[in-house]
Amino acid sequence: MRLAATDLTLERGTRLIFSHLSFSLESGEALAVTGANGAGKSSLLRALAGLLRPISGTIELSPRSDMPRAEAIHYLGHMDALKGVLTLRENLVFWSAMLAAAPGGIEIGEALQRFGLKSVADLPAAYLSAGQRRRAALARLLLAPRPVWCLDEPLTALDLASQTLLREVMREHLAGGGLVVAATHAPLGLAAHELDMGGKMDGEP
Repeated sequence: MRLAATDLTLERGTRLIFSHLSFSLESGEALAVTGANGAGKSSLLRALAGLLRPISGTIELSPRSDMPRAEAIHYLGHMDALKGVLTLRENLVFWSAMLAAAPGGIEIGEALQRFGLKSVADLPAAYLSAGQRRRAALARLLLAPRPVWCLDEPLTALDLASQTLLREVMREHLAGGGLVVAATHAPLGLAAHELDMGGKMDGEP
């Protein structure tokens, strides 16, 4: 699988967010998108996920299939997208249905266990800590297999143990041929290319 962005230019309102941006990733590769606040990291992820339309340039996922690009991508934004009045388990049941969980995804109970959330599964999401809410959002990645993960500040609110767990999950996804694009201010802690929104793409040490 290959994800390629070529000569992208994006505006929001009358503001130019970025212009002539290009990169490509092959199966098993990760991209850390870095840069100052307001540089366009989140906007790039939203464009890749089909939520924003560039004014020029192309985004291609190959090999092509009948599946729309947006359905091949898991997008995890700043918001955790949890209904506070529903329990954590009920939230994941909803997201499993919304994402049309297909063969290859794991069961909700297994996702809860993997992210250390089984003991709070039946609490209303409003009662969860910021770290628990973030882990709950990340658990959605495992419910429905999608080849491309677009993650906006995925390490936010996570303690060291949870950061280590997320890195393990990302490495497993990459080892299976998936791709990860992550906007981040913190080191991802895995082999990745780096796209500086003010510069060019280089290999990360």
